[in-house]
Amino acid sequence: MTHDPISRVRRFNRAVTAEVGALDTSFLGRGRPLGAARVLNAIGQGQSEIAAIRDYLSLDSGLMSRLLRGLEDEGLIETVPDQQDARRRVARLTDTGRSEFQEYEALSNAQAKTFLARHSSPEHLLRAMDIVASSLRRDHIALEEKDPRHEDALYCLGEYYGELARRFDNGFDVSLSRDPDAKDMIRPRGAFLVAMLDGLPVGCVGLKGSGGDVAEIKRLWVAPSARGLGLAKRLMTSAEAIARDLTIKILRLDTNSALPEAKQLYRGTGWTEIDRFNDDPYPDTFFEKRI
Repeated sequence: MTHDPISRVRRFNRAVTAEVGALDTSFLGRGRPLGAARVLNAIGQGQSEIAAIRDYLSLDSGLMSRLLRGLEDEGLIETVPDQQDARRRVARLTDTGRSEFQEYEALSNAQAKTFLARHSSPEHLLRAMDIVASSLRRDHIALEEKDPRHEDALYCLGEYYGELARRFDNGFDVSLSRDPDAKDMIRPRGAFLVAMLDGLPVGCVGLKGSGGDVAEIKRLWVAPSARGLGLAKRLMTSAEAIARDLTIKILRLDTNSALPEAKQLYRGTGWTEIDRFNDDPYPDTFFEKRI
């Protein structure tokens, strides 16, 4: 059948490779194919360790070496030993390489604007793209500890509060909630984890501590595009590991019946339902876990 799942995936693959110029010998008209342009972009975006770039782009060693050699021959990059470990090599842009990187950035931004302008509902298109990107790049989602006042953390919290406002019957006002103080989610009291995918935040969780044996898990959120990938469980597992590192012995959390998937996650990962332990007006279900 022409509309079976495999055919639809292959149609999507053909459309994307043709549209982004993956088949062109001169990607975006700059005289080199997509592979070389992607390596240049990775270096321009701040990646330098060659093995890390190779892993990020999923390239084999032979192809990576050829691409680097071609960029060096063009005078766009230089590779040198790592100052901390001479066995490793790092790559950096030359002045000419930085100029070429900026040219690619301008052309890529213009191409993206054209994609979006063609659709009558760009937000729908972006949501579909986010789902695909998260699924294909799931192994590259990294959990990073950040200050809860960092812009990536604030983005996640804003999305989290917005979702609660939509899903709770009477909305959600963070000023009425027991909003954790930032200092309680920074070591040595606690921590705040943000899940990052290719420079964009896609999830978060907070560990709110007081310096004692008991702490709380707060603000667990995963972007809709990254749901179904096990990220919520991964965030919780990492938060629990940090709690053990901080010698915390008991974790607590609260949730609302409007979030059944959260309750299912907690019950399935060893949390025990307990009596109310705070006066926050929004939660109606409370859990505890000894670690």
